[in-house]
Amino acid sequence: QVQLVESGGGLVQPGGSLRLSCAASGLSFSSYAMGWYRQAPGKERELVAALTSGGGSTNYADSVKGRFTISRDNAKNTVYLQMNSLKPEDTAVYYCNARNLCWNYWGQGTQVTVSS
Repeated sequence: QVQLVESGGGLVQPGGSLRLSCAASGLSFSSYAMGWYRQAPGKERELVAALTSGGGSTNYADSVKGRFTISRDNAKNTVYLQMNSLKPEDTAVYYCNARNLCWNYWGQGTQVTVSS
């Protein structure tokens, strides 16, 4: 059974930082591209950042470039999202995603709220 378990969300003030983690189990982690998506109330889910299976290539939404960093530790089956200089518009539920040519898995999401 595949599980993606996110953690690290919470309430942070504008300008602050958070680090999200996604622990994966039940899959061959190193063979999956990993990504973080987010969904704000009333909006569609959008890609925030993605990372290839080998970690050699990344992709970021324009709105987070220069502020967020995605990384992975294949030895720990974990993907991270370091979020700096957070803005109120970053408030959303953040979801971890694992995908390859055949499969696409989602975590349950973790809430990030940026507010003073």
